[in-house]
Amino acid sequence: MRTRFWSHLVYASFLSLAAVGANAAEPAVPSVEINAEGSAEAANDLATAVAYFEATDSNPAGLSEKVNKTITQALALTKDYPSVKVSTAGTSTYPIYDRDGRTLSAWRMRSQIRLESRDIAAMSTLIGKLQSRLAVSQINLEPAPETRRAAENQATVAAISDFRRRAQLIADTLGRKYRIQRLSVNQSGTHPPVYMRAKVAMATAEAAPAPIEGGESTVSVNINGTVELTD
Repeated sequence: MRTRFWSHLVYASFLSLAAVGANAAEPAVPSVEINAEGSAEAANDLATAVAYFEATDSNPAGLSEKVNKTITQALALTKDYPSVKVSTAGTSTYPIYDRDGRTLSAWRMRSQIRLESRDIAAMSTLIGKLQSRLAVSQINLEPAPETRRAAENQATVAAISDFRRRAQLIADTLGRKYRIQRLSVNQSGTHPPVYMRAKVAMATAEAAPAPIEGGESTVSVNINGTVELTD
């Protein structure tokens, strides 16, 4: 029994060495790294803006009443524009000191509201009306999430087509066929245009509609992958 056991063990070891030798004799399959890109235009159909009211007073209670009243009036004005989503964006209060840096002379309070809409015309008109009470610090235009996703899908199709074209070109040039081994899809895009208004003075009367031009953003998709070149 012991002799039979050792004979089986030697036979199994021989088969393992033979398999290793066979695998070592097989030529390595050549592979190529390929980068491809696709892009699509996405309309900047979502507008966001930040409007604020800021005031200074030595009486904290009077200051709070003034700021809160102005913001309340502004929020009431937005009710006429249901296509514009409105939310409060925070209130901050901080002290103002004299030149000696120790004597408190007044308080400054700032309260903000945020506007968001895909109705660019309504947003433009509303901002013009709000500027009779508030200042606008920022207007941002970008593709809405669903608009960006649609552009990303188009860009992905274009990137995959570009990847296959490059892979086929390389394979044909070398007289081979190709097989995709690995594929990685990465989405990116350009920054949307931003219109900054650091200190827009409040008008004494209703202002004209704010000039807002949506334009487009370029959404890009990059593909990195490896293809094996087969006979």
